[in-house]
Amino acid sequence: MTAESIAAHPTMTKLTRSTNPAPIFPEKVLQFGTGVLLRGLPDYLIQKANAEGRFEGSIVVVKSTDSQTNEFSDQDNLYTVAVRGVQQGQEVVENTIVSAISRVLAAQTQWSDVLKLARNPKLQIIISNTTEVGLNYVEESIFQNPPQSFPAKLTSFLYERFRSVGGSKAKGLIVIPTELVTDNGLKLRDAVEQLAKFNELGKLFTKWLKFHVRFCNSLVDRIVTRPTDEAKQTLEQEVGYEDDLLTFTEPYHLWAIEGDDRVKQTLTFADGSTPQVIIDEDINFYKERKLRVLNGSHTLTMPLGYLLGLETVADEMTHPTMSKFIESLMLNEIVPTVPDYGIPGMDKAAISQFAHDVLDRFRNPYLDHLLLNISLQETAKMQARNVATIQRYYEQFNAVPKLTALGFAAYLLFMKVVREEKGQFFGEIAVKGGQLTYPIKDDKAGYFYGDWKTVKTNSPATVQAFVKSVLSDVTLWQTDLTALPGFSEAVAADLNALLTAGVEKTLEKAVS
Repeated sequence: MTAESIAAHPTMTKLTRSTNPAPIFPEKVLQFGTGVLLRGLPDYLIQKANAEGRFEGSIVVVKSTDSQTNEFSDQDNLYTVAVRGVQQGQEVVENTIVSAISRVLAAQTQWSDVLKLARNPKLQIIISNTTEVGLNYVEESIFQNPPQSFPAKLTSFLYERFRSVGGSKAKGLIVIPTELVTDNGLKLRDAVEQLAKFNELGKLFTKWLKFHVRFCNSLVDRIVTRPTDEAKQTLEQEVGYEDDLLTFTEPYHLWAIEGDDRVKQTLTFADGSTPQVIIDEDINFYKERKLRVLNGSHTLTMPLGYLLGLETVADEMTHPTMSKFIESLMLNEIVPTVPDYGIPGMDKAAISQFAHDVLDRFRNPYLDHLLLNISLQETAKMQARNVATIQRYYEQFNAVPKLTALGFAAYLLFMKVVREEKGQFFGEIAVKGGQLTYPIKDDKAGYFYGDWKTVKTNSPATVQAFVKSVLSDVTLWQTDLTALPGFSEAVAADLNALLTAGVEKTLEKAVS
């Protein structure tokens, strides 16, 4: 804590079980990862279920990054989740003390204790959130102390479990990775199976792994952050204790898990009273909805907002013209194209409700969601999130999605590299008082650096040639976007307007 915050509440006690008694339930969950997403979503949901008597299980956490676990032990593994935001027009303020974590073990120094947990007959579930590359297969021995990669650690744990239970069906486990990777469960299973083969763990283990360990694809959706020092001090004064693990999050949350009846019976923290946890044999609807509506909107609107001189998503939503653009783009051009299943909860109404929830989330004044952070690998995101939406719009309406075209044009302008320094690329925008230089963190920045040199600001012909060249590049988009009637021309016209009339005037004309 800062000296200022200590001075603000010198007698404030630390959050511990002595000041906030809480029951410790049998250890049913092993969790790889200590990050805020896990603390603010799965652990928070398990805490809620424990309080309502629906799960009555605790979580053992494994920390892989270093051997320091005192931030948890100093607080008896308690922490607070502070929920702040707007939901369906109503302000939400909620503080929850999470006591669901029983222990935090450091893999580097306590791996034998981790393996000992494998022999616990009450253990049912394994959750993980490492990094995007954390699920990748690494060829290594699982008998190291500890193994290096997460899949190797998991394989070592599962093999110890197998040896202790003798291949018992009843002692199988449910594994739920939450990493933001497509088909994360299948990817992790493949890595574990490869490690089992490389380490020659035998046919019986492979059989037990195949039939009694269920790897579930899952999707998590919640913005969870650490509070700023100022916000932390304010919240501590509000709750009346110090909490160095204080976790800050928005009201909206969803955890979609791909699973069958066995998974439903095991995950008793998910039932009819928790619509935020969805267990279904097919979760593609939820993946597609989030990818197109939430992520796709971010990618199409970030460049325009940043070129306007805005800093955060909340700034965009308080800007009268930009907020109108975002809402109209999302509701009129993206939502109609998202495939629905025609059943309650997976129909057009569910997609529309999700979009309105997203707009509430974008308006959340408590979250500093920086536009520049959203811009990371913008080209790859544009392809993955929006190309299918554009194609589907044409299939449905046989017309140019006009706001999408403007968002695409703004993306091209955002990618205008003005200089390169030691392999780093930079763009430039006009702001009050001069020019602002910003980093372009995109693998295709060099590509655009070369192509933008062919463009002359007052030459519509060079703008059109540039746009046509980029949109026809199949390596970028996995398709030729110039084949869509009028799309290339609309993007070129918008880009020309952005260059000549300016961002604000072009945006105002588009939403008028």
